[in-house]
Amino acid sequence: MIAYLEQHFLHDDTNNDSLEPQQQQQPILQSMNLTGTIDTTVATTTSAATDFGNLHVTTPLAVIKPSNTHDIVSVIRFASQSQTLTVAPRGNGHSINGQSTAHKGLILDMKNNNELVKLVKKNGCYAVDVNGGMLWEDILRKCVGKYGLSPRSWTDYLGLTVGGTLSNAGVSGQTFRYGPQTSNVTELEVVTGTGDVVVCDHGRNSDLFFAVLGGLGQFGVITRAVRVLVQPAPDMVRWIRVIYSEFSEFTRDAESLITRKEGESFDYVEGFVFVNSDDPVNGWPSVVLDPDQVYDPTRSGNRVLYCLEVALHYSKGNCSSTVDTRVEKLLGRMRFMDDAIFQMDLSYVDFLLRVKEAEKQAKANGIWDDAPHPWLNLFVSKSAIEDFDRVVFKKILKDGIGGPMLVYPILRSKWDERTSVVLPEGDIFYIVALLRFTNPSYQKSPSVRDLVLQNHEIVQICNRNGLDFKLYLPHYNTQEGWKQHFGDRWSSFVEMKSRYDPLAILAPGQKIFTRQQS
Repeated sequence: MIAYLEQHFLHDDTNNDSLEPQQQQQPILQSMNLTGTIDTTVATTTSAATDFGNLHVTTPLAVIKPSNTHDIVSVIRFASQSQTLTVAPRGNGHSINGQSTAHKGLILDMKNNNELVKLVKKNGCYAVDVNGGMLWEDILRKCVGKYGLSPRSWTDYLGLTVGGTLSNAGVSGQTFRYGPQTSNVTELEVVTGTGDVVVCDHGRNSDLFFAVLGGLGQFGVITRAVRVLVQPAPDMVRWIRVIYSEFSEFTRDAESLITRKEGESFDYVEGFVFVNSDDPVNGWPSVVLDPDQVYDPTRSGNRVLYCLEVALHYSKGNCSSTVDTRVEKLLGRMRFMDDAIFQMDLSYVDFLLRVKEAEKQAKANGIWDDAPHPWLNLFVSKSAIEDFDRVVFKKILKDGIGGPMLVYPILRSKWDERTSVVLPEGDIFYIVALLRFTNPSYQKSPSVRDLVLQNHEIVQICNRNGLDFKLYLPHYNTQEGWKQHFGDRWSSFVEMKSRYDPLAILAPGQKIFTRQQS
């Protein structure tokens, strides 16, 4: 059957369009004994040939929708019996550089409608058992609605799967306090590249547990996040943005907030760079929280300004004056520009789903699903962030990027460095996210090629200036690039790959390892 597949399907897959879907599926379904579905139609494989980045097109052989863990085991073992097949787990396809694709391989469509969220208690701590293909936005609604609880650490955009974010890190404005999402799960169920189902945690199969977290899908498919830590969910959020004209004052206040004790700071701390103009995307209109709020850009002569974004949780029982007093006390020591403050109150769930509203608007404008997104994400050490501001924000990106330019600090101590994530040096480092949105209908927009080249230029400038940084959601086209990325942890990464995916079947779109013949 493997030979049949490779002979009849591993050539130009556009020829398969003449076959009925059931004719295409039946031989492989019988061989793998799946209870899920497999689809080799051109419409489906074309849809899975690219990702959110829309920068690369890599057409798979088939898209498989597993209905259980056994299906995933069957697919991986089936691929291992071939000479060339690879398997790429795909959640919501929100990668940027084709990481969730597989050239003439098998795509595992992990996103599912299994919204079972099971509450468990162990050693006095509450956690939820969730499926690896669940979206975080669904977990949020279920946890808060059913239990009044919430995971401690989030990403800004919640339309992502559990397995997808845990394979990278999962960062947002709560990371300074609780660490990334990889520091907030204590047990996993994983299907390795050898087709074995392994339950792992800090004590059992711990080498696999820590390798998979931030492991870019190289060692196994996360089928269940068995213990995602949760805590009581607040009712409301006071959402606040303040503006700075000087980067040094912005970083001073941001670092002060993240190093204070819990109860003496805000519950969420992020920040971003914007252009001192009335440009609706790059300028001050992107800062205000309400259309009725106004900011006078002439108050500062600086071309580039900075916004510190914070949030305070509170219960419905708190009176407005109590919340106002707490906010005033926390803001009182900060050096933002006088009267350059914007705030609003909203529910905790609405606050966490705030990017969902931006997504709806972007979809309506045609810049979400089909437009290219040449994003660049980095971790930059505190020692290098002022130089980064000087050579990148104030020079290369002084006119904006057509989307948010996030920059905010987090604490290294909140990260478990036994995971596969690599970080720059220092106790504090900054997340820098250049989230470009291209608009094909806007004639003055730079070409996608120019934007990608600008990303390369930024990385090269960081290297030439000796800035301490690491790519987040990394992408390299050569193994040499990956070796430099992992540094002295490369040999350990290779060892784990040889142990848990020796044929390099999994996640070929990362371009770290080459598929080996069985």
